[in-house]
Amino acid sequence: MPNLQTITITPNLPETLAPLLKIAQNLWWTWNIDAIYLFQDMDRELWNRTGHNPIAMLGMIEQPKIEELAKDDFFLTRMKEVYQELQRYLSSQTWFRHRVETSDTDLKSYFAFEPSLSDDYTIAGAKPKNIIAYFSAEFGIHESLPLYSGGLGILAGDHIKSASDLGLPLVGVGLLYKHGYFRQYLNPDGWQMETYPKNDFYNMPISHILNDKGEPLLVDIELENRRVFIQAWSMLVGRVEIIMLDTDVPQNTPNDRKITSYLYGGGLETRLQQEIILGMGGMQMLNAIGKCPTVCHMNEGHSAFSALERVACLMEREKLSFEEALEAVRTTSVFTTHTPVPAGIDRFPSDMIRRYFGNTAARLGINIETLLGMGRIHPSDSNEDFCMAVLAIKTASQTNGVSKLHGEVSRRMWASLWPNIPSHETPITHITNGIHTLGWLSSEMARLYQRYLGYRWIDEPANHSIWKRVDNIPAFEIWRARERMVETLISFARTRLKRQLTAKGASGLSIKMADEVLDPEALTIGFARRFATYKRATLIFRNPERLAKILTNPERPVQIIISGKAHPQDKYGKELIHQVMQFANMPELRNHIVFIEDYDIEVARHLVQGVDVWLNTPLRPNEASGTSGMKVTANGGLNLSILDGWWVEGYKGNNGWAIGAGEEYADPQMQDEIESNLLYELLENSVVPTFYNRSQNNLPYEWIEMVKNSIKTVCPFFNTNRMVEEYAKNFYLPNAQRSNVLSKQNWNELKKICDWKRRVAAEWPKVRILETTSKNNSITKVGDRVPVRARVELGVLTPDDVRVEAYIGRPGERDEVENGQPLPLLYTGENQGTVYNFAGNILCLSSGQIGYTVRCYPYRKEFSYRFEMGLLTWW
Repeated sequence: MPNLQTITITPNLPETLAPLLKIAQNLWWTWNIDAIYLFQDMDRELWNRTGHNPIAMLGMIEQPKIEELAKDDFFLTRMKEVYQELQRYLSSQTWFRHRVETSDTDLKSYFAFEPSLSDDYTIAGAKPKNIIAYFSAEFGIHESLPLYSGGLGILAGDHIKSASDLGLPLVGVGLLYKHGYFRQYLNPDGWQMETYPKNDFYNMPISHILNDKGEPLLVDIELENRRVFIQAWSMLVGRVEIIMLDTDVPQNTPNDRKITSYLYGGGLETRLQQEIILGMGGMQMLNAIGKCPTVCHMNEGHSAFSALERVACLMEREKLSFEEALEAVRTTSVFTTHTPVPAGIDRFPSDMIRRYFGNTAARLGINIETLLGMGRIHPSDSNEDFCMAVLAIKTASQTNGVSKLHGEVSRRMWASLWPNIPSHETPITHITNGIHTLGWLSSEMARLYQRYLGYRWIDEPANHSIWKRVDNIPAFEIWRARERMVETLISFARTRLKRQLTAKGASGLSIKMADEVLDPEALTIGFARRFATYKRATLIFRNPERLAKILTNPERPVQIIISGKAHPQDKYGKELIHQVMQFANMPELRNHIVFIEDYDIEVARHLVQGVDVWLNTPLRPNEASGTSGMKVTANGGLNLSILDGWWVEGYKGNNGWAIGAGEEYADPQMQDEIESNLLYELLENSVVPTFYNRSQNNLPYEWIEMVKNSIKTVCPFFNTNRMVEEYAKNFYLPNAQRSNVLSKQNWNELKKICDWKRRVAAEWPKVRILETTSKNNSITKVGDRVPVRARVELGVLTPDDVRVEAYIGRPGERDEVENGQPLPLLYTGENQGTVYNFAGNILCLSSGQIGYTVRCYPYRKEFSYRFEMGLLTWW
């Protein structure tokens, strides 16, 4: 092949229109409706043709149009207002800065604010030593950046947007995929087909990160005894920067240039290579650009190798031992798991890890078997694969699920990592997901909220008192807004359907008939998500005759709009899409069921803004959280869902509908049968009648009241501002504070803790609970206190090294305490040599029989959680 020279061409705009490019280069515009309309109104047809990509549009728009806009005073005024709003946003006071400046702790010494990310405006930032790095394999920011596949990426994108709103000193790290995730189309028989168009990075709102010579900055990592080079791109999302990594550079072999080509593409080895690039390469790139993080957040286990690179860097830079560096990394790492089933976790064969990580183990000063043990539940089991989630859990001080139920599921799922600890005390918590409300809100609802809630809801979306003002919105205004939103959705669905039919070579009559599908006045149900079998997309089609009667009732018609992709290798998911299409193509249902191909953020936005009801039918408890229903609520829609994921917390009885009562069945077929019947009954007896029960002025007052209840109960809590605040308060800030304490005086405190842990671990086999006694009268009444004493052999340890607790609860069937609660037993000051006495009082709060036992475990106030060492001795 001949040598190739490249020339990068950027949009050429007159000086008066220069702010357009600056707005387009910051993805803040994706959640500012005025900015979106500004670009859209420049050339609506070109805006749609470029996939709503302002960078591409500015480079393609014809020069006469540019000259016309440059002389249009009204357009220039709008542009100036949007640009000033961007400047105001970037320079304004934020939640994080206010929290630091008003803190009565030493937060101020950990974070400092500096002006200037550019000459044009200021961003409240933080010193590099106190940056939070957020690693994710995908980021769903906008449809013009197809670097996501589904819920994980959408959540990551919303996390970044809210981190920007709140002013957190956070940087994202991800991979820049040349082909992204696949584009979907269905063949005439209704089978999913895939295409992989190439992303044009030079026409996206991203830019190369350059070195001092003005060339792309490169770092290199080892992959199976060869060096692989990585370049980086910068993506600005409000105040937050995302660093996107890419191996498509000339210094790499053709195969290595393809490592970052496809999201979730290729085989197991490609997946391992991508995760090494993301984790280890990501950390190297952050160090290279001067953004060495204090706290690292692993969004799923894909980036868990970042912990190994952090350990190695600390060993090399700070001259720490492996144990000391691992302690420092664990103290400042957060892991969020999104997967409720073991099959969804990345695992790699031990031999593959040996091939790729032999030199890494040597760099860490450990043998490869020790490294393999870090990714196994049972470290010495050579038959156990290396698990990324296990590595992440073992190298993080906090692990969380993404809803309350998912936290419970995760504790059961990973309980074997702490075999001596009761499963309900497994140190995995939860922070329930949310949405970036402004980014998913229709202009209709935004105007209503601004009129009746004021503007504070934008800056304080988690303020419950503000959302209570929804009661002030007149019913007819909500309903008129909803009517316009449904009309917009149906227009979009018809346009997409005509495009789909044209691509399949359908007849002109069929294409023309697409203008008649769906009824703007009918009850519209939406179902859109990944077509995985546990999501049960066909549950509503289980009884076709019964469903047909519901849909085609001439007095109360119902229609369903469906969208979603199956993974290219998921034949069962593809079969589900095929089954849906068989129903959609039935002549009597053709106007009532529409499948929109190529589900992406644009399709999702139209659906969540326009549907009346959002249907969600996962097989409980397999939905970790789900966020689509939250987006529907913000837009005045209602949820009809299995009690799984977020809806367990969101459902209040008067704000939507629950299918069942949270039952879990041993027989999936029986569960499908029972829950499909419950779904039909809800539609027939509640959902449809409530929608069509109209007043004399044709308003469904009961429905609108339910919409208001839904908005008031869901919107204040299920948003990513509240979510990211929780991450900051519970994880990021405490971890940064611990890091600063540990690193003082050449890591003196860290070394003390590691020495203490080594000493305790060596002495722990000698710790025994010799005796427990309780002064139990023959009759104990509610409100009485029962004294409990324990004698504990500690060897060379002291009472300051341990916690002793009575573990109290109802006796189970196997003579054990079920779901017990701890009661601290305090050192009495009495001891007989190395045997120490501890005592406390059990308060009897209710009648019946209780049981108790006593336990002892190592503890220091610096621990992130009480069972940090995993050592626990029971009586």
